[in-house]
Amino acid sequence: MLYGIAAATASFLLAALLAALLRAPGLRLALVDRRRQRPVPLLGGAAVVLVTGAVAWTGDRTGVVPLGPDVGRLLVAGVAVGALGLAADVWRLRRRWLLAGTAVAAACAVPYGETGPVVGGLAVGWIAVVAVAFRGLDHADGVAGTVGVVTAFGVGACAAAELMDGLAVLLLALAAALTGFLLHNWHPARIALGACGSLFAGFLLAGATVFTRAGHEPLAGAGVAFALTALAGVDTVLVLLSRRLAGRPLPRGGPDHLAHRLRRLGLTPQGAVVVLAVASFCGVLVGVLVHTGWAGRVAVLWVAGGAVAGTAALLRVRVYGARGRQAPGERRARPHEARRADEGGSRRAGEGNPRRAGADVPSRRRPAQAQVSRTPPGATGTPGETSSRGTIFPVRQTRRAEKSQVSEVLRVRNG
Repeated sequence: MLYGIAAATASFLLAALLAALLRAPGLRLALVDRRRQRPVPLLGGAAVVLVTGAVAWTGDRTGVVPLGPDVGRLLVAGVAVGALGLAADVWRLRRRWLLAGTAVAAACAVPYGETGPVVGGLAVGWIAVVAVAFRGLDHADGVAGTVGVVTAFGVGACAAAELMDGLAVLLLALAAALTGFLLHNWHPARIALGACGSLFAGFLLAGATVFTRAGHEPLAGAGVAFALTALAGVDTVLVLLSRRLAGRPLPRGGPDHLAHRLRRLGLTPQGAVVVLAVASFCGVLVGVLVHTGWAGRVAVLWVAGGAVAGTAALLRVRVYGARGRQAPGERRARPHEARRADEGGSRRAGEGNPRRAGADVPSRRRPAQAQVSRTPPGATGTPGETSSRGTIFPVRQTRRAEKSQVSEVLRVRNG
């Protein structure tokens, strides 16, 4: 108990300090999130990975809280997944490579002796999907960190109920490290988790859930696992369905995640995070109660019903608009280009319709008026003499031009 408190305190302080120190190198190396309007470094996940691994390894090496071979293998696989996520932040790897690499790491960490080969294979795929889904939660300030903290406490409670002290301390260190990271990730965020931290957190949480449910009935274990990680699954399903219905490519990003839709409904960034944290807590609470036997298995159906209802309701929120329906090869017009096009169109419309703009009538009157004004008073004589004095036409010819122009104007206006 004392070591758990010391480990949580050390993880919180070290993660907060290291995240602050890694912000400047992230900006200097241009490892920033391109989805946001301001440059947000992506090295916050590296701080969470390093602090969680260091605290858990210290407890294992000192013998205070030994992790054991299975939990140690899970931690090593999680660090490898975090390294893969860091490579994705640097080189922008595709999602299929992240999914494949996470699945390989999960295959090395699943306890097949307790789950069996069939359930173990299904667990590998589920761990990989949950890890990638947690990466999708890092789409707004504070969402991934808050959901990770709530889920880590819930899975840690399940591990403590199974007397898995090493796994419980590992999850406690992860929750404390994410809390220290949130000091810099709350809106407006100064640093983000990136693929490194989100994949690491999702992998550890999903793997720990498999460890706590190993040896139980598979169907009940699937229900508990779904309840513990329901919010990440809802976000992934919501994004895939909305892009499919809108005819957008699935890999193409957009403002279609949970927090984006809540913002469209009028919530502030902080309010959206609080709503998602409450929703995650409800699912985690049901999962913990079912795991410990305080609630029946039917309670998981309430979580599933809420997930379906929430997905259906948020699908009705319009997030793409007109910009999401542009042609695949069409370049999006910039605001100043659009203004030029509108001004050019209005000028062409005015030139083509003399009734509206009156462009032709003044252009015919101006030369005659200018000629009259340049004719000196009392000027008489031949055209040659008047032109030598600076006057182009005699006064008598100018009056005839004015009379003909008036008749032309009347003809134009009368159709």
